[in-house]
Amino acid sequence: MLFEQALEVLHRTVKKVDVDEWILEAISKPKRVVKVSFPVKMDDGSIRTFTGYRVLYNDARGPGKGGIRFHPNVNEDEVTALAFWMTIKNAVVDLPFGGAKGGVTVNPKELSRTELERLARGYIRALAPFIGVDKDIPAPDVYTDAQIMAWMLDEFETIQGRHEPGMITGKPVVLGGSEGRSMATSWGGFFVLEEARKTWNIGKSVAIQGAGNVGGGIARILYDHGYKVVAISDSKGGIYDPDGLDIPRVLETKKETGSVVNYEDARRISNDELLTLDVDVLIPAAIENVITKDNAGNIHADIVLELANGPTTPEADEILENRGIVVVPDVLANAGGVTVSYFEWVQNRTGYYWKEQEVLEKLRERMVTAFKDVMERSESSNLRSGAYALAVERIAEAIKARYA
Repeated sequence: MLFEQALEVLHRTVKKVDVDEWILEAISKPKRVVKVSFPVKMDDGSIRTFTGYRVLYNDARGPGKGGIRFHPNVNEDEVTALAFWMTIKNAVVDLPFGGAKGGVTVNPKELSRTELERLARGYIRALAPFIGVDKDIPAPDVYTDAQIMAWMLDEFETIQGRHEPGMITGKPVVLGGSEGRSMATSWGGFFVLEEARKTWNIGKSVAIQGAGNVGGGIARILYDHGYKVVAISDSKGGIYDPDGLDIPRVLETKKETGSVVNYEDARRISNDELLTLDVDVLIPAAIENVITKDNAGNIHADIVLELANGPTTPEADEILENRGIVVVPDVLANAGGVTVSYFEWVQNRTGYYWKEQEVLEKLRERMVTAFKDVMERSESSNLRSGAYALAVERIAEAIKARYA
């Protein structure tokens, strides 16, 4: 179970943190789990009932914050784990938010555009009492995007009878979205990687698992900054060129054909093979639990930059640490998205909007500060332990101020 796995990391960490037992118990349980069923009219006139979730894990530090994913594997356990990770992540980068997450169990690829819109609006109608600018603020996640956020915003504002752009982030700029949001997770990962490379004097060869918005985004950023991206993959497989890939052409191939594997000037490899390439930096940017006890001994990278949520199991984490491989944990590495979502929320509340360069500079400053905070709290190269210790202390302080 994914949530049990998440709590295992928490309990391992708090042994090194002075936290009262009642606070640990509070952090170990979600505050609110909402499960909804709602009907959606399909294009053929039939009605299908979908199941959705929204978990507000903890709001001691502020309103809930976390994305909404549309995926066939969405379930209560996954959403709860993701909401827990958002709680930790928001505390690591010191945002005034708690953690939340949501999702609908659906394969969005099977829906038409109009069916997708009805699904998005139906989900928001079902959850409207539980979300809002000062309650719980959703955002995009797997298989959701700015357009889906726009439909959700419109449905929520129709229900409330007022404008409330800050109730959701990751929306189109024309509706109050922030410039720089679409690439924010990738940029945040890049800023952290630059600090990690300077700290451990690491080279610039990179393998990336995942070629979606995040994986493809950081691939392009790294290519533009002189890194050698030797491998990249998507759900259909990967490609490898030890001399470095032409990333703009690779991403154009994916856009035109649906997969990077159709890029002709490279050798095809599997996703499993990509993880074990001899590179300086490995970036899992796709799904959970891809680095396990079964393959952790074959990882050859010097740094693992986790841009996916939960890509490394606790057993694998221990193996990598024992082998001296630095893991930059997801709760730090992929926090760029929620950080710029915070900037968007601030801009919505003030009515004053920033240009992209200003957004990225604020993001760089926030990510570099978070990296240094985690480094100060870490023992040797175990950044996950340091990140969790830092987050737990910040969350515990807020809980104690409210209830002790």
